[in-house]
Amino acid sequence: MARRLFGVILTILFALALAWGIGLAWFVADLPDHVDDPDTHTDAIVVLTGGRGRIEEGVVLLRLGMAKQLFVSGVEHGVEISELLKRAHVVGTADENKIVLGHDAESTAANADETAAWMRTQDFHSLRLVTANYHMRRSLLEFHHAMPDIAVIPHPVFPAATSPGNWFSWPANIHVVALEYTKYLIAAFSLSLEPKGDGT
Repeated sequence: MARRLFGVILTILFALALAWGIGLAWFVADLPDHVDDPDTHTDAIVVLTGGRGRIEEGVVLLRLGMAKQLFVSGVEHGVEISELLKRAHVVGTADENKIVLGHDAESTAANADETAAWMRTQDFHSLRLVTANYHMRRSLLEFHHAMPDIAVIPHPVFPAATSPGNWFSWPANIHVVALEYTKYLIAAFSLSLEPKGDGT
């Protein structure tokens, strides 16, 4: 009896591991490798902190006139705009009056909630979301859940480590993508149990 139960458990674990591996392969194959809609203007540009190239890309989009304001979510407490731009090696300060920092978010779900609250204060109805390509799917999941009435245009940036063909070239890269895929699965399951935000 015990051996049979042990065999059933092993079979279940193997099936789960296989399903996870197949899902990871799909996740990697579906990583964005370009910006689908680079031209549509939105009310806001939203950058999620946590990786190289994001703030720089957000500032470039702002200076191109792609939105009225740039909101950076998840900034450390005590960090002001000038310091944030300096850290990101952004030159020039002409657009600082159009940049707003959010200091309260410490997770992707909190990024979405923080952004939703700010969007309501501005009476904005569309945003361009800037984050890493491997982080985009989970970010969109959280943003659509938090503000289903807001139009969200994904604008991924492309870290060299997770560009097509490179993600498996180093164990650390594999860890980043595999961890993000697992977080996506957890978020998708958790959000399926919750009501969507009402956008108010």
